[in-house]
Amino acid sequence: MNHKVVARIMKENGLKSKVCKKYKATTNSKHNMPVAPNLLNRDFATRSANQKWLSDITYIWTDEGWLYLACVLDLHGREIVGWSMGERIDKGLAIAALRQARMRRSNPKGVLLHSDRGSQYCSTDYQRLLREGGFICSMSRKGDCWDNAPMESFWGKLKQEHLNEFRFKSREEAREAVFWYIEIYHRHYRLHESNGYLTPEEYAKHVA
Repeated sequence: MNHKVVARIMKENGLKSKVCKKYKATTNSKHNMPVAPNLLNRDFATRSANQKWLSDITYIWTDEGWLYLACVLDLHGREIVGWSMGERIDKGLAIAALRQARMRRSNPKGVLLHSDRGSQYCSTDYQRLLREGGFICSMSRKGDCWDNAPMESFWGKLKQEHLNEFRFKSREEAREAVFWYIEIYHRHYRLHESNGYLTPEEYAKHVA
């Protein structure tokens, strides 16, 4: 279909496109801490829950400054099993998200947990938590976002489908919007092609 026809139909129906906002890098891989091999190797298929988890950190702009969000995603069902928000992009953010995920999933053992090479994930405290929890650490190749593609896809959905509609006056407003999307919309209503067009909640009940 000609783009002019699309533009006319959108105008007639009061529709506007959602555009991507300016990218802000959140990965600091310029450090001397040890990094883990890429054990996941873009194999995003799973057989059961708590087999492969992904983790990453993103950012949300507010009039008070940046709000940072760390999440842990279970590839089996695409459920966000842990998350944390804060004003600083530090190891505490990643640790808090992982602790919540462990609590919600009753401390599963042998989970392959994949992240980028950021200093938060390479830190001594985060790595100690992985060892204590019986996790298998995997990290993306340097500068390769495709190694963590499902997590990047979630960030895109969060921002394009919800957050980019707002200008947040405070971090608290942004927190409330993120909470609604993750805990209510994404978990209970958001259909996923990878789930056979089931929500994470439905997938866990009927497939997992």
